[in-house]
Amino acid sequence: MSGRVAGKVAFITGAARGQGRSHALRLAEEGADIIALDICKQLASARYDLATSEDLAETRKAVEALGRRVVTVEADVRDEQQLAEAFHAGVAEIGPVDIVIANAGVALFATDEPHEAWQDTIDTNLTGVLNTLETAVPSMIERGQGGAIVLTSSTAGLRGILGPSRGALAYVASKHGMVGLMRSYANNLAAHSIRVNTVNPTGVETPMIATPSIEAFLEQNPQLVPHVTNAMPVGLISVQDVSNAVLYLVSDDGRYVTGTTLSVDAGFNNKN
Repeated sequence: MSGRVAGKVAFITGAARGQGRSHALRLAEEGADIIALDICKQLASARYDLATSEDLAETRKAVEALGRRVVTVEADVRDEQQLAEAFHAGVAEIGPVDIVIANAGVALFATDEPHEAWQDTIDTNLTGVLNTLETAVPSMIERGQGGAIVLTSSTAGLRGILGPSRGALAYVASKHGMVGLMRSYANNLAAHSIRVNTVNPTGVETPMIATPSIEAFLEQNPQLVPHVTNAMPVGLISVQDVSNAVLYLVSDDGRYVTGTTLSVDAGFNNKN
């Protein structure tokens, strides 16, 4: 078996489509087996369509087409028990996890966002990440083989962008909070040779971002547009660009990289 993560097992949340599916396929291309999890249900506060069971099935087919083993499970990262049951079912079928990609997230800022947009965002993007790590990390420590964890943050985890709406504030706060979690876990797990980093992309071409609700939000708030524009002449970047960064972080290429925020942002954070 060859590949940069050959023989590893990766647990990926939010894997039905978008970045999560792309990460699953990139790691599978490099030899990993995949436990792919997604909620596959709609949130009442979302003004765009969330992933479906059919989307998750497509992820499974795509990984299988690469010749790798894959388990797909529908579970809500906000629910600790449901998440733990899904994780352990995947491990029982495929084997112990070496890599965790805490990717599940929502962007609920919209022109008509409900009051619940704040709490639903925090519960998914921040508490859901905590739940994911608390579910997976004990088995990694017990196994004693090290490992790698990547949390999907954002340029919004490093800059105060997107304006004053509850949904936007929640998105920025959750993505900043993720960086804090990463730094604490990186310190706590370093002695176990478990590395923890965030990837902080600019806007990525996924169904969460390339959606009419986000477009309408920016049209209603044109003053925000200069603050969400990249320095390089590109709008939304490709999911593959982020997946390549994730692969670096979880492979031996990044074996001494921990506690970092890896920006894939076309110069966004560096611009004036």
